Amino acid sequence: MSWTERDLLRLVADPGFEGWLAQIRATGGCEHPVYVAGRKSVVDGATGEVLSHVDTAGEPGGRLALRCGNRRSVVCEPCAYRHAGDTYQVVRAGLAGGKGVSAGVGGHPRLFVTLTAPGFGPVHRAGRCHGLGRASCEHGRPRGCGQTHRDGAGVVGTPLCGRCYDYTAHVLWHAHAGELWSRTMRAVRRQLAALAGISRSGLGDVLRVSFAKVAEYQKRGAVHVHAVLRLDGPQGPEDDPPGWATETVLAAAVRTAVGAMKVSTPYVPGVGEFTVRWGRQLDIHPIRAVSASPVDENAVAAYVAKYTSKSVSDSGGTDFRVGSLADIRARRVSGHVRALMAACWRLGGIPELAGLRLRHWAHTLGYRGHVLTKSRRYSTTYKELREERRAFVVDAGKEGGGSGEVRGGAVAVVSDIRYVTAGHSLAERELARGIALDAVTNRAAARDADPCAGGRAGRPGHE
Repeated sequence: MSWTERDLLRLVADPGFEGWLAQIRATGGCEHPVYVAGRKSVVDGATGEVLSHVDTAGEPGGRLALRCGNRRSVVCEPCAYRHAGDTYQVVRAGLAGGKGVSAGVGGHPRLFVTLTAPGFGPVHRAGRCHGLGRASCEHGRPRGCGQTHRDGAGVVGTPLCGRCYDYTAHVLWHAHAGELWSRTMRAVRRQLAALAGISRSGLGDVLRVSFAKVAEYQKRGAVHVHAVLRLDGPQGPEDDPPGWATETVLAAAVRTAVGAMKVSTPYVPGVGEFTVRWGRQLDIHPIRAVSASPVDENAVAAYVAKYTSKSVSDSGGTDFRVGSLADIRARRVSGHVRALMAACWRLGGIPELAGLRLRHWAHTLGYRGHVLTKSRRYSTTYKELREERRAFVVDAGKEGGGSGEVRGGAVAVVSDIRYVTAGHSLAERELARGIALDAVTNRAAARDADPCAGGRAGRPGHE
């Protein structure tokens, strides 16, 4: 009998097994649930009435399982699916309205823009790779490959010559990518003001530029940025932009800003100085209403949502921080990613670059930005979606106690919750995986029953 089978016998013999199973079903089969104990009450601030109440004393073992909430699918697929669904709602609300955003945004100028990193050296590519026949590099390595690589092959994205590849420039580009994006957006606003013949300081009186962007790691370990840009009137989403502010004008402003923008790094002995720019590839597509174009509101929201559940591990890296060069050497990552992490560690030890915290971010190859960022007025927020979900659960009476009614006005939260533990035992993990697989099967069946829902990413259901 295996250890998992023995643990399963222990688990099903426990009197609280059914209650525990109900908790894990409520988490959607979370792979790393967090167990807490205590009590929590939501009280009407005006009347003192208890609107909802949770007490783990009656739960199995006196504790309650909560979702881990991790966005990365390699860590927890069920929680990543919910996060992707929330991202879908955040992005789509900024394109079509809903979730507190005016439906009028569907008529505003909107673009889907992809910005790339520059090249840091030739790498193997999917399909027909670099041809042979060219002279060797200074290290004696051929400058071509001549082979055909399938998409997803391990060699794709790795340098033709690791000694020619500029790992230092790659890491420093990642470290300054956030600043490059910020400057680019400021340049877009300057260009719009210039095209309209008004001052930059006066642009806010007639126009707002809102955005939501997601970072995607390529096979070569460099970040791409996919962004939704939208023009609003001065009051935000509920206000139409002026007539001159069209998609064509916005696209022209983006092209000019991206082509001219740069971030210069200070000179560092032994490293030199670098100019951080965007790569040559720039894709700009107008966003249309649903089904009117391949680049429609649903497709863009689904595309952005897909990448929020991915991470550097999808490019052969690791999702966990490293503590030393020995730690980097021990990680199960590709040789190319290991070289990038080592470059982060080496550069992070230089005093002049300490502010970049490259050793802290070595596992992300020096990239310090959030996977998804947006401007304040673009649309709703993750917090508001979580509160909406909680309100739904309370209304459904699933939290137990109280009237199950959420009312307007001030409320007081009385909480005495403490952390107990996290994770699953061997048998618990297998049962949780079965619950998560059932959820996937049910969603697939629902899509088959409703063909119109087939192209949508996950939505934040009220389970």
